[in-house]
Amino acid sequence: MARNIGGVYTAHRVLGRGSAGTVWLGDGPDGPVAIKLLREDLAADPELAERFAHERHALLGLEHPNIVGVRDLIVGDPADAGAGPDERIALVMDLVRGPDLRGHLERERRLAPLEAVTIVAGIASGLAVAHAAGIVHRDVKPENILLDIRDGATTALLTDFGVAKLIDEPRHGGRSGVVGTPDYMAPEIVEGLPPRAAVDIYALVTVLYELLAGFTPFGGGHPGAVLRRQVTEKAAELPGLPRELSELIQQCLAKAPASRLRAAELASRLRELTPLLTGLPPLDIGDPDADESAPAPEPVAAGARREPGPARAAVPLVRGAAPDDERITHTRMRVPDADELAGGAHGTARAPRAAGTRRAGAARRGAGDRRRRLALTAAGVAVAGAIGGWLLLSGGSGDDNGAPPGGAPAVVEGNEAPATR
Repeated sequence: MARNIGGVYTAHRVLGRGSAGTVWLGDGPDGPVAIKLLREDLAADPELAERFAHERHALLGLEHPNIVGVRDLIVGDPADAGAGPDERIALVMDLVRGPDLRGHLERERRLAPLEAVTIVAGIASGLAVAHAAGIVHRDVKPENILLDIRDGATTALLTDFGVAKLIDEPRHGGRSGVVGTPDYMAPEIVEGLPPRAAVDIYALVTVLYELLAGFTPFGGGHPGAVLRRQVTEKAAELPGLPRELSELIQQCLAKAPASRLRAAELASRLRELTPLLTGLPPLDIGDPDADESAPAPEPVAAGARREPGPARAAVPLVRGAAPDDERITHTRMRVPDADELAGGAHGTARAPRAAGTRRAGAARRGAGDRRRRLALTAAGVAVAGAIGGWLLLSGGSGDDNGAPPGGAPAVVEGNEAPATR
């Protein structure tokens, strides 16, 4: 059902759903557009409407080949009963005819290093322009990177610039929590520091790591565990990469924001490395989350594409919420205290390993290991029971006055003086 947006645009059908709202295919005075309607609870917030109106110029002013342009911003009056609650705030954006990077990665599982670096270098160029304008994205992740495919060429574009800051800005200037997607969240955000441009570099290189490895360096398990790893652990090296690329990844995943490259530097360095990456295949490493008992995937003929497996589910960060097709993981979380962030890195890192080999310290073991552990436990219980029985029998062999054998002193009730046999 078509719906009128702001008296100028018409939304025809839903293209996708995200954590902030719904994206529609629409028409406007200049042709097809994408219209993002904020979800009902956000659109009805007068403070949010005011923030969007205040940032209108910044949202409309970002122009770069690797940024999805915002053509118009419609901010209605939240008190207007005549408008639908999801039509009061709408971003009218360029229409990108292609998948997002999450969908592309789920089909391919891992990308060849040259393709991964080319995508990330383009996004870094877009970030450089935004950072120069004083805008931090704060939610760089594959879901917010769109792939525009035209005439056989693919261009990566970053979308939702500034939306995370506007939506998740703590009310009344307080800092009540951290916001973002845990897998891509820089350590300084976890520790409650204000987000600067370096948080986007950390998130973008986390995306690069994921494109190469098929998993993020610190992801997996409970979101709180992911946040702790972001603060305490070092990303595992990916085998098979040129040394220069590995060093660049480690530098941009440094815990200290000042140690990371700036966006323009990152884009330049990545493009300098492309000659080293030409012809390299996707990395052949084991998935740290793979079921050890699952059968190995069938081999694929050279040049053929592997059939996509089941899509990875999002971690639902809101109690009772079910993940949808868009992997809604963006949320507000309480800032962990120092004790929660403390703790060793041992046994929690998602270290890559050779394909087909088990992860050291993995919880999954074979049936033989479990049987041995059960046998040892049963033997220990039996020995403990035997010793306990012997002690009971020995204790019952004394006199009628309750004194233990061997002349050991016993305390008589009502008398503190020891009595002996």
